[in-house]
Amino acid sequence: MSAAPGRELRQRVRAALLELGADPTVAERRGLPLFADARQLQCVGLGTDGRDKFLAPRAAAAWGAMCQAATADGIELLLLSAFRSFDFQLALIRGKLARGRDIAEVLTVNAPPGCSEHHSGRAVDIGARDIPALEEEFDSTPAFRWLVEHAARFGFGLSFPRGNRYGYLYEPWHWCWNGGSKI
Repeated sequence: MSAAPGRELRQRVRAALLELGADPTVAERRGLPLFADARQLQCVGLGTDGRDKFLAPRAAAAWGAMCQAATADGIELLLLSAFRSFDFQLALIRGKLARGRDIAEVLTVNAPPGCSEHHSGRAVDIGARDIPALEEEFDSTPAFRWLVEHAARFGFGLSFPRGNRYGYLYEPWHWCWNGGSKI
C-alpha cells in the first residue's frame, strides 16, 4: 500500500472511531495493523448462515486444501465468516452499540473498521457442530485440535490467542492465512 492510501485509511479509521464514540487513537495505542479491503475475492462456498463467503484467491486455495485435508482426517471445519468490508465492520459495531453494548467492550471482541483481518480476505472464523458459534468453547473441539496441529501447513495461524498483544479477547475460531502455505 502506498503512503497516500495508508494515510487515507488511517484517517478513515479515526473518523469511524469518532463516529462510534471511541477514542480515535485506540488503533494506534493498541498497535493494531490496518487492512484495506481486498480487491480480488473468490467464492469459497456457503457459510453456516447460508450466504456465499469470499476470500482472496491464494487464501481461498489454501482454505480449500485445508478443508479437504481435515475432511480426509474425519474433521469438519464449518465456515462462519470470511471477507468483511470496512463498511460491514462499521455496521456490525453500530448494531452492537444500538443494542446497548459499550464501545470499549465491543472493541475487545471486534476490530475497529480498517483493523480487521477479515478486510484482507485472508481471515476465516471457523466453527464446529453442536457448539455455539464464536465462543471459547470451540477450543475444546476436535476441529480446533486439528487446526492447532495442521493449520500452519496450509499457511493459517491463530490470530488472537490468550493474552494477545492487541488486547482482543481470546478467539480460538479466528484463523488468518499469512502466505506461508506449504501445499
